[in-house]
Amino acid sequence: MTATEISITPAAPVDTAPVVLSEAAALKVRELLDAEGRDDLRLRIAVQPGGCAGMQYQLFFDERSLDGDVAIDQPIDGVGTVPLVVDRASVPLVTGATISYTDTIEKQGFEIDNPNAGGGCACGNSFCG
Repeated sequence: MTATEISITPAAPVDTAPVVLSEAAALKVRELLDAEGRDDLRLRIAVQPGGCAGMQYQLFFDERSLDGDVAIDQPIDGVGTVPLVVDRASVPLVTGATISYTDTIEKQGFEIDNPNAGGGCACGNSFCG
């Protein structure tokens, strides 16, 4: 998958998708969305103040459409698309980030590789810009 394959509906000018899901993350999000049984939900990716390093990520399903949101429909081979949304204030903080998903005996969950994060905290739950 390349950035040019991703469908973006910006409320503000954006050339490429600010966030990309790895294949494993996209499949997990699609699985979770399907389990919800609703077709109006998108995975919202947001950055909020908090955590010991100053900022923290929030990932949650949301049916709202806010002014300035960047909507992304990321394709998954043979499965369809995964609908994502990033709010206007979070776009510059997550542009270039990749969200992956790990499911092993040692670790399970989503991880965000963000080139904009200047550093993190020991717990790994927050970052600074």
